[in-house]
Amino acid sequence: MRGYGYFGSFLHTAVISAAVVLALAVLTALGACAPFQGAAGGGAGVGSVDPSPAPAPIGAEGTFLAEGACAQSDPLDSYREVACSDPYAIARVTVRFHGLPPDASTPSPATRATSTALTVRAGSGCPETTDFVLTVSSGRSPGYACMRKLDDPHPGDPGAGGGPRTIVGDCVYATGAGRVKETACDGSSRNKPGYQVGSIAPDRARCPQGTALFVSVGPAGIGCARRL
Repeated sequence: MRGYGYFGSFLHTAVISAAVVLALAVLTALGACAPFQGAAGGGAGVGSVDPSPAPAPIGAEGTFLAEGACAQSDPLDSYREVACSDPYAIARVTVRFHGLPPDASTPSPATRATSTALTVRAGSGCPETTDFVLTVSSGRSPGYACMRKLDDPHPGDPGAGGGPRTIVGDCVYATGAGRVKETACDGSSRNKPGYQVGSIAPDRARCPQGTALFVSVGPAGIGCARRL
């Protein structure tokens, strides 16, 4: 009877162990199926992970700074795309060109654009009242963008003294050696205006009588300026 009693005790222990193992297996399976829930804010012993910043937005078909997109600038005169509702957005793309001006070979990061003297040449294809031009010289949608500021003042407006193009209404001053530069017509700029472009003609012969200065305005032709 002692041998039987020992065997019975052993069998009883084995059954209990098997039941415990089965219960643990069931609980483990249920835990794997249940969704994880965490406490917001995280207390002691609870970690929290901030969501990763959203990538810089891109325009239609993956184009960086596509037409209609907006940009913000930084102190290094570099620009990145942001939503037009972003409080730091300063300008909108009015026209987007693919392919760079011949001299714009300096690379930029994929999500940035730069404003340099090289972009002035590209501005000849932009709308007349473009405020500035951005060169996108990265491997991601390289080209350039014609920009119009979201708020006043607009340097590209006639007579405002800026913008990549010289248009009717703009004023210039002589810098010497047969060269002129644009300046504000109201005299608010450092350099006072000496001439104002009254019309643009295909060539000098088409300028009206009394033209005092012929201003090259790129593919648009010749600016016919009068002395102020």
